[in-house]
Amino acid sequence: MEGGVHAVETTAFKDCISLSWKNPYVLRLAFSAGIGGLLFGYDTGVISGALLYIRDDFKAVERKTVLQEAIVSTAVAGAIIGAGVGGWLNDKYGRRTAILIADALFFLGAILMASAPNPSLLIVGRVFVGLGVGMASMTAPLYISEASPAKIRGALVSTNALLITGGQFVSYLINLAFTKTPGTWRWMLGVAGLPALLQFILMLMLPESPRWLYRKGRVAEAEAILAKIYPSDEVEIEVQALKDSVDKENEENKLAKDVNLSTLFKTKSVRRALIAGVGLQIFQQFVGINTVMYYSPTIIQLAGFASNQTALLLSLVTAGLNALGSIVSIYFIDKAGRKKLLIISLFGVIISLGFLATVFHEATTHSPPVGAAETSHFSALSCPDYITAGTSTVWDCTQCLQASHSCGFCGSTANKMLPGACLISNSTVGDMCKAEHRQWYTKGCPSKVGWVALIGLALYIISFSPGMGTVPWIINSEIYPLRVRGVCGGTAATANWISNLIVAQSFLTLTEAIGTSWTFGIFGVISVVALFFVLIYVPETKGLPIEEIEELLENRSFQLNLCMERTKNSTKKQHQQGA
Repeated sequence: MEGGVHAVETTAFKDCISLSWKNPYVLRLAFSAGIGGLLFGYDTGVISGALLYIRDDFKAVERKTVLQEAIVSTAVAGAIIGAGVGGWLNDKYGRRTAILIADALFFLGAILMASAPNPSLLIVGRVFVGLGVGMASMTAPLYISEASPAKIRGALVSTNALLITGGQFVSYLINLAFTKTPGTWRWMLGVAGLPALLQFILMLMLPESPRWLYRKGRVAEAEAILAKIYPSDEVEIEVQALKDSVDKENEENKLAKDVNLSTLFKTKSVRRALIAGVGLQIFQQFVGINTVMYYSPTIIQLAGFASNQTALLLSLVTAGLNALGSIVSIYFIDKAGRKKLLIISLFGVIISLGFLATVFHEATTHSPPVGAAETSHFSALSCPDYITAGTSTVWDCTQCLQASHSCGFCGSTANKMLPGACLISNSTVGDMCKAEHRQWYTKGCPSKVGWVALIGLALYIISFSPGMGTVPWIINSEIYPLRVRGVCGGTAATANWISNLIVAQSFLTLTEAIGTSWTFGIFGVISVVALFFVLIYVPETKGLPIEEIEELLENRSFQLNLCMERTKNSTKKQHQQGA
């Protein structure tokens, strides 16, 4: 799933490098907690490659699309629970303890997955990993934020998002490394336990968040940690700032103690903020990003690349582009503005999804025919559905694969677009096909436009990542009044995870029911709706204090708006500065 990014000025990175060099303790804190983001990204990416080999080992998984979706999406379901429980753990026992528990769950899940003798235990392991990911996804940035110097806080928190996308990139490298190793997917999933163990050890040697300690009345401990983070001449100032901040937070909590969603909707500014924030989180998932992150090797096979190794290698490119997009967002978010970046991003997403829908339609309608002579070459290994259809019916590769999970297509030795054989789909028949230097297809058919589909996927990632990938999280960190930020932010995050689960659980079923082309077409239509949603409901929050954002939401009208929005106070300040 895509993680949150905090916008920072580019000079913050220079300050970050400078202060980290002078005080490596700060970097140690940020890196140790940031491994949680790495685990998050690794799990998102690794399952897409491991699934290719899980299908080969467990025939029930190969035959039942719902099992493949369950293996992917149960981790997301676990993350929904983990994020909810993680909030309570953070408040009750501290950020450090929550990270340690998340690591233990992730490590246990990795062991269960690597040793799973059947799909059921594999799914149980995925649930444990999801619980750990859910806790880590919310705790890691919180710990970094509360244990970082204010002037480089944004830059350090942003590293968590970079580690998420970096973890996805590393997962594809690991997948490629184990493609020839006995046990393939078991190693891919089991290796995830190592960074979890590393973080557990590192966090045992690190302190609790000073902010949490101060809130719990452990003032001396909090001051001792701040003395390690800040220069001696700044410690007293930071202690006072922490005291003022906690006092203000306590006052806000008293005002918000009876807050619930029904009362929130009675306040116009909060209601409009929730519509914008929750809507963005839902659309982030429903434009299809996690179909690419969870299933990119499968999508590449659907485009006509039969080899698992080729699919994983090409998926590495999408993961790299996703990581690059996160960096681009950090540099442009405060220059272009949130809304403009969202609009540009969605235009690119719409074009790329339309492009993908067209390419996959072309691939499926021009797949190579099934040849009677080619099929009979393999004697008694013909697909039963093909035999039942009879010689009067002309079949092609697409019809062969769609007829049944028990059918596979063996390409021609001369040219992949020439007639091939429709055979029983199992590892023995697949090996026989490959032994004759033919390509064996079980997911997608040979196509002349397969490479064009990769261009579409690359364009999709490049368009999505800098805008829709990061801005919804930034908007949700800015748009809510302080007194209700916890409730509203939690609601939006939960909406994101639930939407993620729906997409992950339904993608393969959709591709089987209506085809890959129509599935991407549906995501494209949703992206058009998302664009109009952004134009009408999402305000521009660039450079606005929280108080002015609340005023903006109170007074703005819902209409198409491409321009920068300003409150009366902001406009007044600009005139005063101009005068």
